[in-house]
Amino acid sequence: MMEDIKNLRERTGAGMVECKKALEEAENNLEKAVEILRQKGISKAAKRADRQANEGVIKTKVSADNKRAYILELNSETDFVARNEKFQEFGEKVIELAVKEDVDDLDKLLSLNLDGSTVADALKNLSGTIGEKMTISKLGSVKGETVASYTHMGGKIAVIVALDQADKEDLALEIAMQVAATNPKYLKSDEVDKDELEKEKDIYRQQLIKEGKPEQIIEKIVEGKMGKFFSEICLLNQEYIKEEKKTIKDILGDVNVVSFIRYSLQ
Repeated sequence: MMEDIKNLRERTGAGMVECKKALEEAENNLEKAVEILRQKGISKAAKRADRQANEGVIKTKVSADNKRAYILELNSETDFVARNEKFQEFGEKVIELAVKEDVDDLDKLLSLNLDGSTVADALKNLSGTIGEKMTISKLGSVKGETVASYTHMGGKIAVIVALDQADKEDLALEIAMQVAATNPKYLKSDEVDKDELEKEKDIYRQQLIKEGKPEQIIEKIVEGKMGKFFSEICLLNQEYIKEEKKTIKDILGDVNVVSFIRYSLQ
């Protein structure tokens, strides 16, 4: 119970007593307890960001024709090993191999030949040499008329982006930096999962009821709040980090984002 209370406090910023009561009401269901605290207006912040405990590095690479970009997460047990030269070099070799073979399937990548053995065996050998468990946990790619990659914090956060028009390298890089900074979950509002959308609306309704707002205006207020919600989780709706009066949709003009991928070790 104490461990659950600790986790709930870390996720919501609520006090110990409130967390204990919420867990009791939720019958020790942590996710339900988070919702209860948010509905009561007690939660300071229900974190949406994906956080990973693993150490390691994220590598990116763009193809020579600037039409494809690849991203790979290589994990280690400690940050000390993550900064190891052999570990970093191995990551570079593997991402270069992914570009060369145009591979974004992790199992296929692990079976490819790298310096006389498979990538999987080479990883095992490196793990044995350094004396620490290592894994390649993620691999992805994007394709478009222009692509860009951006790496932040020495490979702790990295992004790849694809646009639908050629010769837009500067714009693609700006979008990649935006994604790195703001961590959008979706590209646009109509992609938001319907269950997630209804859950969010219900949380706002419960908060407004608690505040004593008249029933006839609650739905109008909820719709207004959804604009703020979309501006947080949808890339096109976000404020541009370099010019707050503009949205990402504004700076794109007639250019479209085909896709983006963001990996984070934070």
